[in-house]
Amino acid sequence: MRFTSTRNNETDVGFEQAIRFCMPDDGGLYIPSGSADLRKWILYSNEQTSYASVAGAMTLAYINEEFSPVICETIATHAFPYEPVLRKLDDSFYMLELFHGPTGWQRDFGTHYLAESLETILRLKDSTAIFLDATHTAFGAVLAHALKGKKRIKSVILFPKGQVRGLTEQDYIWNGGNVYPIEVDGDESACRSIIRQIFADRSFASALNLTVANTANIGRLLPQTFFYPFAFSRLKNMVHGSIYYALAPESFGSVVAGLYSWRLAMPVSGFIVPATDSLGSDALGNCTMLDAVVPLEQREPADPSAPSNLERLEEVFRVSPAMLRNLVFPVQVDDAEVEQAVKELYMNYHVYAGRNTAMAYAAAKKGGRQNVQPGDAVVVLAKNHPSLDAEYIRHCLGEAPAMPDTVAAAVAPVQLRRPRLSSVEDVKCVLSSLQF
Repeated sequence: MRFTSTRNNETDVGFEQAIRFCMPDDGGLYIPSGSADLRKWILYSNEQTSYASVAGAMTLAYINEEFSPVICETIATHAFPYEPVLRKLDDSFYMLELFHGPTGWQRDFGTHYLAESLETILRLKDSTAIFLDATHTAFGAVLAHALKGKKRIKSVILFPKGQVRGLTEQDYIWNGGNVYPIEVDGDESACRSIIRQIFADRSFASALNLTVANTANIGRLLPQTFFYPFAFSRLKNMVHGSIYYALAPESFGSVVAGLYSWRLAMPVSGFIVPATDSLGSDALGNCTMLDAVVPLEQREPADPSAPSNLERLEEVFRVSPAMLRNLVFPVQVDDAEVEQAVKELYMNYHVYAGRNTAMAYAAAKKGGRQNVQPGDAVVVLAKNHPSLDAEYIRHCLGEAPAMPDTVAAAVAPVQLRRPRLSSVEDVKCVLSSLQF
C-alpha cells in the first residue's frame, strides 16, 4: 500500500517515508492510498486469535510492498505483549477496554507500534530519528515506555512550566535513556508554537530526521485500525446481527481508523459518536462536517504538534460520499445524559466510566433507537483507565475507582531541576546536540 496527502492526491510515498518524514510539503496529512482485502483473514479469525496476530495481518496489508511477512509479524509481536479486553455488558452492549497497556492510556498501542516500526526501518537503513512532541499529560511516560531498549530513536518532549510528569531518572538521555524532557517557560500553546516553527524549517527538520509521535504521523494512527477486527474476532461467534461501535470523537482519530478498517473489509454497520461543533447532523439527520466548508487551499498547514484528524475524515467522505450518511451517526447528548450514563454503567454493569466513555455509551443508547435492531450489538470504546477521570466519576457516583500504581506513575509530577527554555533556538540547540 502507498500513501498520499489529504491536499495533493498526486503525492505517492511508501510507509517508510510517511512515518520518518511525517508532514507532507503541501501542508496536509498522509493517508493510505488504495486498499487491501482482508475479508478471508478476518472471517477466519476467532477468539483464539491474538492481538499481535491481528496487528501482524493488518501490518502486512499496509506495508507488504516494502517489508516481508516475517518483518511485519515481528513488528507486531514486539509492539504488543499486551492486548485490549472485550467485556460483555449484556446481549446488546459490549465494552472494548483499551487501557491495558503499561500506562493505562490508549496511546500505548499506537505509540509502541510506531516506535517498533520506526526502529525496524532505521535499523534496516542504518539511520536514526528524533521524535519532537509537546504534552502536559502522561504522553511522556507513554513515549518513555515505548522507547525502552531502542537504539536508533530519541525523543525530545516539551512540557509547559510546572507540568513535567510521568518520567523517571532512567528515562533521561543524560542517564542513558531515550527521552530529553524540556520544561518550557510558558504554557502548552507556547510549547506547540515552538514545534510548529521548528517543523516549518524543513531543512533543519530533514537534516535531523525529525518526526512526531502523535497522530499527525500516520504510523501512530494506523494501529488504531487494529482495534476493530480484534473486537470482531471475539464477537463473530456471539453476535448474529449487525455490529456498531460507539466512541467519543476527540481528535477523530478513532473514527478515521474505524473507516480505514471498513475499507479493509472489516464487517461493521456504523460508528455512533457524540455530536460536536465540527461533526454533527443536518435537519434531515445526515452527518455533516462544519470544517468541510473551508477549502483546503485556504487552510493553515496541518499542525505537527496538535493534529486534528478531521481533514483525514473529510478525505474519506470525498472519496466515498455515501459513507457520510450510512456509516457515521452523530448523536447530540447533553451533560445530564452523560451523567446518567455513568450511573447506569455502574449500577447495571459495575463499570466505572470516565466522561468520554459515558458520552459514547449515552450516544449509543440514544442514537441506537434509530439504527440498532434486536440481535445487533454495540461496542463502546473505553480508551483510558477510568481512574484518570476520577474527579468526574466521583461527581456522578460519589465514589471513584482506585488508580493502579502503573497509571499513577505515568501521571506523577516530576521536578526536572534543569533550566527552563523559552525560544525556538534553545530547543534547536538541544536537538542538534543529541548523540546516538
